[in-house]
Amino acid sequence: MLVWDMVLMTGISRVDAGPITFNSALPVAQGEFIFRGQVVLSRSMNDPSTLDRDRQVLTIPAVLAYGVTRDLAVFGIVPYHEKRLELTTASGRVRRGDSGFGDITFLTRYTLLAIDRLGDTRRFAPFVGLKMPTGDDNQVDSLGRLPQLLQLGSGSWDPIIGTSFTWQTFDWEFDAAVQYQVKTKANNFEFGDQARADASFQYRLWPPTLGSGAPAFFYGVIESNLIYAGKNRVGGTIDPNSGGTTWFLAPGLQYVTRRLILEAIIQLPVLQDLNGTALERDYIVRGGFRVNF
Repeated sequence: MLVWDMVLMTGISRVDAGPITFNSALPVAQGEFIFRGQVVLSRSMNDPSTLDRDRQVLTIPAVLAYGVTRDLAVFGIVPYHEKRLELTTASGRVRRGDSGFGDITFLTRYTLLAIDRLGDTRRFAPFVGLKMPTGDDNQVDSLGRLPQLLQLGSGSWDPIIGTSFTWQTFDWEFDAAVQYQVKTKANNFEFGDQARADASFQYRLWPPTLGSGAPAFFYGVIESNLIYAGKNRVGGTIDPNSGGTTWFLAPGLQYVTRRLILEAIIQLPVLQDLNGTALERDYIVRGGFRVNF
């Protein structure tokens, strides 16, 4: 699971534009909650093997954040998954999959640097977290145990470390983040570690100039996601058909009010340098909302 694909927390006593596919460094106000809901659809049909695989994953993450202090925020992420894989075998076309709640992730973020000027806010905030094995990781169907990629949980405890940066003005916002997740062994299987670098630029499209009051705003969004995954290990043996590098470019839109954001984006792969017959991504579509209270 791509973890910070599920978290975006923002400003003080209001919601601001921000990245859709990863986290910003803007604070969660002390004593306030922010809830985020998304629907994420991922499709992978470009199969270099002879199995003609077609994988679809629908994820509905629920994210709750709380501002403990001005600089410290904590996050909890609970995802619901529907995973499906179709492939051609010697006995014909088969379909496998499962649905239910996946692994829960907890994260802590601390703002180390804050620069606030009129119309100009900059934040630098590292974060640490842990993905815990709360999802079912031993599901079976009529063909036997499901492949690990179709299990709702990994069965492993996976630590996360990273940092985020935000530069926000009245007209635009720039965000960047880097993250590394260590994958540990469970069920005689170990996913490859994952590293990612993300960037986002949001520009206010409407209204073109700011006036009095607190109107709604439309923002155009363009994001970049560079993701590297190491090779998986099965029974201690490296799987040569796993891991690699993927680069997404993602255009999106946001509708922003004082307490609510509606947002949508599509991630399109412009580079996929995967190992062996690893299944390539066709697209990822996201839509959702954020509200603070």
